[in-house]
Amino acid sequence: MCAQDFVSAPMAPPPLIDSKQAVRLVMAQSPPEYPLVAKANYIAGQVQVELTVNGKGKVASVHVLEGNAILAASALNAARRWSYHPLATPSGPSGFVTRVKLKFVLRPQGKDPFPQRAEQDFMRQVTPPQPVRPPNDSPPGEVVHMRLLVNEKGQVVDMEVPPAVRARFGASCEPLRGWTFRPALWGNIPIASYLDVDVPVSTPSLAGTDATSGCS
Repeated sequence: MCAQDFVSAPMAPPPLIDSKQAVRLVMAQSPPEYPLVAKANYIAGQVQVELTVNGKGKVASVHVLEGNAILAASALNAARRWSYHPLATPSGPSGFVTRVKLKFVLRPQGKDPFPQRAEQDFMRQVTPPQPVRPPNDSPPGEVVHMRLLVNEKGQVVDMEVPPAVRARFGASCEPLRGWTFRPALWGNIPIASYLDVDVPVSTPSLAGTDATSGCS
């Protein structure tokens, strides 16, 4: 027998199914809470997330594709608790990937229309989140630009890694170990916000690693 006979074949990625097919597999899908800060500032809109569901129907990971940060953080919290029936395939029950759009809709209470630039006006009042790198961090030999979603507790709950970088380093949270984050503030109220950072990834052991989104 050849040596390669003992090497397991790489696992195929779970199939991507459309939202209509995914709806038929839903077991539990509680809606997200509408954040009070968003309501008070007339922030509404759509959040699109990508779900990876495992072979037991549990949501293994959620990634935000688009949407306001405050609404997106709420959408993530809800989606991680959803459950589905596994996808039936010729080879048996399977996990899958699907995309879901969640709409946050405000309904006017009177005749006054909502402000047209509500979100832009709100963001002018926000103090951005701040990363705090560990004091013993060595100067980076190579950095990767990442977009993080930092929630109101200062936790990184999602990240966006450029495709070219993902191929080399995976979606690893490891470079962020030891970092802490001060959340964004609206006045003295902490809120979820996006944060763009340059993260050192020069450690050779990081190559090829893969971690799901939701580091904290």
